[in-house]
Amino acid sequence: MGEFVRLEVEDGVGTIRLDRPKMNAINEELTRELGEAAEEAARRDDVGAVVVWGGPEVFAAGADVKMMLPMGPLEVKPMITGLQEVFNLVEEIPKVTIAAINGFALGGGCELAMCADFRYAAEDARIGQPEILLGIIPGAGGTQRLPRLIGEARAKDLIYSGRHLRAEEAKGIGLVNEVFPSPDVYSNAVEAARRYAHGPLAALRAAKIAVNWGGRGEFRAGIVLEREVFSDLFATEDQKTGMRSLLEQGPGKAKFSGR
Repeated sequence: MGEFVRLEVEDGVGTIRLDRPKMNAINEELTRELGEAAEEAARRDDVGAVVVWGGPEVFAAGADVKMMLPMGPLEVKPMITGLQEVFNLVEEIPKVTIAAINGFALGGGCELAMCADFRYAAEDARIGQPEILLGIIPGAGGTQRLPRLIGEARAKDLIYSGRHLRAEEAKGIGLVNEVFPSPDVYSNAVEAARRYAHGPLAALRAAKIAVNWGGRGEFRAGIVLEREVFSDLFATEDQKTGMRSLLEQGPGKAKFSGR
């Protein structure tokens, strides 16, 4: 357990909890601990799905500006490289991930939330990429993940203006999946994650690989990737269970073992 990030596991759900008061500003120590938590969640057999949460007040208000202010190009490049690499680790956790957003998810916080498969936000949450107002641009994946999620034109609007989105607007453009009253965000994220954690884990992992990696390359290469991970699933117990259950009981009745 780190000073600013910890992994808490209950009933198959691992919560990666950011805890650097007041705003969960992302510094190098938090970045390192986040990477360690992501790697641990990825390898632990008792973690079937993951929720990333900054607590009831704020998800993460961005990178630590006090840390960055005195930096020049030579100092900032390894810092942002490390942050990009850690966010890639979060994105590649081979399990379903949900970002539970209370309060602000701005700058690096928004970029972290976009690494999750789904984003659940509080009604009063504020989400955005305000780096342009500091004379810089998103540097931890925002210029790449945001257009892929909401389209180039909308992404340019948010990146060029630096404006904050309310949760309902973010949902309307596809940046957020679900909106809940603030006290209910985390519990709803955990409930959804628990359903995935007790599902066909190999198939969910294969789907995530196919979608994430296929979307980064040429269509034909994605089709080949899809074919390979599809075929591999026929070596799993869950594939036999799911198909047998459909024939014997109808759809949606299978009880998966995760093997």
